[in-house]
Amino acid sequence: MTPPLDIVFIGLTLSSSWGNGHATTYRALLRGLADEGHRVLFLERDRPWYAQHRDLASPDFCDFALYDSPEELLHRHAARLRQADAVIVGSYLPDGRRIIDALSRLRPRMLCYYDIDTPVTMDLLRQGEETHLAAAQIPLFDIYLSFSGGGVLSYLQQRHGARQAEALYCSVDTAGYAGTPDLPIRWDLGYLGTYSDDRQPGLEALLLEPARHLPQMRFVVAGSQYPDDIDWPANVERIEHLPPDRHAAFYRAQRFTLNVTRAAMRQMGWSPSVRLFEAAAAGTPVISDDWPGLTELFPKDRAILIAQGGGDVIAALTRLDDDRRHFIGQSARTIVRARHTGRARARELGKLLIGHRAATPAVTT
Repeated sequence: MTPPLDIVFIGLTLSSSWGNGHATTYRALLRGLADEGHRVLFLERDRPWYAQHRDLASPDFCDFALYDSPEELLHRHAARLRQADAVIVGSYLPDGRRIIDALSRLRPRMLCYYDIDTPVTMDLLRQGEETHLAAAQIPLFDIYLSFSGGGVLSYLQQRHGARQAEALYCSVDTAGYAGTPDLPIRWDLGYLGTYSDDRQPGLEALLLEPARHLPQMRFVVAGSQYPDDIDWPANVERIEHLPPDRHAAFYRAQRFTLNVTRAAMRQMGWSPSVRLFEAAAAGTPVISDDWPGLTELFPKDRAILIAQGGGDVIAALTRLDDDRRHFIGQSARTIVRARHTGRARARELGKLLIGHRAATPAVTT
């Protein structure tokens, strides 16, 4: 176990899982950090859409505070931000660019960035969109922690001047996935995810089209913000929002679950989502679109099924027997429990922060 650290996160949201994947990512990581003995404060901008759907108002694994503006954030928490061993700014942070500049002037002991949207961030920077993060700010961070691994790490260092770019994948809080309860199967294939324009063609091809070809089977899509004009087949059930404490039961009520990846993440690769790890932790076999790095994380046909189109999904639903299905699901579950839990990720983060601190000469004033 690494020595205890005092870490401050400033992120999109911890308190509300509505319409985002950040909250569950932070929850798994911060609970893991607490289990490792670290002290953590999470600071979140108070937003009405999250306030209306706040499903973790008082986390028991970290200190938590809301703020109304960047000015209030700095005024109320400047002392803690200066004294912390590390301050970690999360991606898609409201007024992120202003906050990063203010933190740089504050000169915390270690300033890091946790990009939970790396491929999207890179696309935005290429387009000159710098609301949350400016390209010129990347060299300010002692460590740039990336949701994506692979080649983007060297790209961040060589193209954007990142001092140290490291992969910090999403993870899953396995406390809610312990055991293998024998739940009745309600759906043959399901999907959990907020609506996204660039994910919708994949959902259409890999779930809605198979549903139309297999009217005798049952399908489900859970997630918010889907447009009213989507033509849902009659055998596709819709769930508007599913809180994290119901995710495990949701996955375990499916014969298979679908993983659909945003276009930028498919192109960049090495970008496993929190939903992918959650489904695997539940022991439900995953059918996924394909992208670089996926089969290095989950071996093809042993721990995951790859679908190039709807025909591959239909074949899996109609031809794989229960023994094979169970083997694939349990293989993935074993991988996640060994390598991709919140506590495993917390250990990785702790080692990175302590390693950087040890390598940095002390500054005397």
